[in-house]
Amino acid sequence: MAEVRSSPSGKVLVRIDEGLMTITLNRPEVRNAIDRDLSYDVCAAVDELDERDDLRAGILTGAGGTFCSGMDLKAFVRGEVTRVEGRGLMGIARTPPTKPMIAAVEGYAVAGGFEAALACDLLVAARDARFGLPEVRRGLAAAGGGLIRLPRLIPPRLAMELALTGDTVDAELLYRHGLVNRLTEPGQALSQAEALARRIAANAPLAVAASKRVITEQRDWPTAESFDRQEEITGELLASADAREGAVAFAEKRPPVWTGQ
Repeated sequence: MAEVRSSPSGKVLVRIDEGLMTITLNRPEVRNAIDRDLSYDVCAAVDELDERDDLRAGILTGAGGTFCSGMDLKAFVRGEVTRVEGRGLMGIARTPPTKPMIAAVEGYAVAGGFEAALACDLLVAARDARFGLPEVRRGLAAAGGGLIRLPRLIPPRLAMELALTGDTVDAELLYRHGLVNRLTEPGQALSQAEALARRIAANAPLAVAASKRVITEQRDWPTAESFDRQEEITGELLASADAREGAVAFAEKRPPVWTGQ
């Protein structure tokens, strides 16, 4: 049976079911804008995801038909610090989870909301979802990861246009440029993200972790060192119990039973 609970502030909902954690931003009355409580509550949930051996992947989504409208400007004016110290918005802007995280986007993902989606590993979006970095329209900059991650994920000139104009674009444009993994009909982003997460969770956890780490870190590796650095991360997989289980299960024509060892 699925475990469903609310964070202490009530601004984040956590659902755990069959190895998956779904984190739902729960401030629909303000389009899930990020205040201090929400930011720290998401960070706590992500830490739990990484710490628990029984959890294989996470999903980040929003309540009320929208993903996230970014930083709560009223909270900002009150002097609230909405970034987790040393870790950025929601604790994932600067320190994303080590386990796979999928953003499931309906409605708007703008400003810090878009940056949170960019911090995830995969992105599933409804066709009518809208994305943007409007910070320049408020005298701010998209310093929660948007200016760094976006030009690495889409053509740099398109990223520059979004950052300098503050315009929003639709999910279909970002899908064509490879930022969105799956396009869905409105209302179906979460269910499709769950299906994708279950495909990931069915695989060997050590292999998934190593694969994510290599893809995340390799962009900064000197070419001449790439295979040696990859070996440092993936080298132990061949001797793992899961590698043997994968081979035996294939030979026996049965689903593998992973132990994470």
